Amino acid sequence: MLGRSFGARSFAGFWQHWNPIFGYYLGKYIFVPLKRVLPPYVALVLTFIVTGITHDLVTIAVRQNVAFLFTPWFLFLGIGVVLSKVTKMNIGASSWRLRAVIHSTYLGVCLALTFLVFTVR
Repeated sequence: MLGRSFGARSFAGFWQHWNPIFGYYLGKYIFVPLKRVLPPYVALVLTFIVTGITHDLVTIAVRQNVAFLFTPWFLFLGIGVVLSKVTKMNIGASSWRLRAVIHSTYLGVCLALTFLVFTVR
């Protein structure tokens, strides 16, 4: 899972490999229904937001403390996927190591934006 995700040719490819079972259900029950009534890129970003909300709810249940980190982070991650699709990103010709650095940077930059733009408590 990690090798395929970090070696993916695009950010969209990263998420296709990250958690395929969860991704299947997100696609079937969130993305596809949203795509029927919204433009695909909006449906994609909303699917990422739902994923973030899900992660935050689990974290809140476990920690017994309200803190929203994942929802804004996944908003930025979804925007990154949309931008990679619009620009037709393809880093497949790069070495696996460079692709892993690019994906790690994408995750880190989106997390940094979350802390810069949103107050995370």
